[in-house]
Amino acid sequence: NARDIGPALMSGRVNDMEAHPTNSRILYAGTAGGGVWKSNDGGATFNPIFDEYCQSIGSVELDPNDPDKTIYVGTGETWTRNSVSVGDGLYKSTDGGKSWMHMGLKDSGHISQIWIHPEDADTVLIASQGPLWSEGGDRGLYKTTDGGKTWAPILTIDEHTGVNEFIVDPNDFDNIVASSYQRRRHVWVLINGGPGSGIHRTTDGGQTWSEVSSGLPSDDMGRIGLAMAPSNPDLLYAIIEGQPDEQGVFRS
Repeated sequence: NARDIGPALMSGRVNDMEAHPTNSRILYAGTAGGGVWKSNDGGATFNPIFDEYCQSIGSVELDPNDPDKTIYVGTGETWTRNSVSVGDGLYKSTDGGKSWMHMGLKDSGHISQIWIHPEDADTVLIASQGPLWSEGGDRGLYKTTDGGKTWAPILTIDEHTGVNEFIVDPNDFDNIVASSYQRRRHVWVLINGGPGSGIHRTTDGGQTWSEVSSGLPSDDMGRIGLAMAPSNPDLLYAIIEGQPDEQGVFRS
């Protein structure tokens, strides 16, 4: 039976959960307004490990090469609410969350996904939705090959569009599928979607990209979620916001 392990207060949004790959008792929770929490007992108790830093969390990722020590945290919750909390970039811990270093992308606003190369810990991909209340900033898909010391944008669309999610082919790390997301919030309205939203594909690690259109909605799209079937990496799913007669779940 499932049981609630908290938080129980209003606005206690949990934005991301990560489990240790070999020790199921170690869990991490990234919250929308309460920082990062760690459990060593399978969720019976949680302790805060990020209180001195930005409390709005978008993504938490453990390094598969060293999950006991290396953790990345992307700040900025990824929900486009009118009461959204803003992030201030990417953080990294190399001692299991005891201490943290700021690793750049300060103007990313909302980091929605982190991927760490399973054979090269220095290679990391970051999806940034970008600021919600303004244009510009560090928005798009970013890559580092030096453990986060420097970042290069490998997929950018425009000043209003960031990257929501991406999938890396486990059989060929140069094959990446990413969803771009155009949105902008004002006090009186959310502009959710536009011509910048779409699905993009690269087969050379991000040097060149092509936008996919076959079988997808013909009108402007909103947020796009992506998933890969673990049993078959060629089988991809996309859940797409769009016009009522075109939105839904798509399969490739």
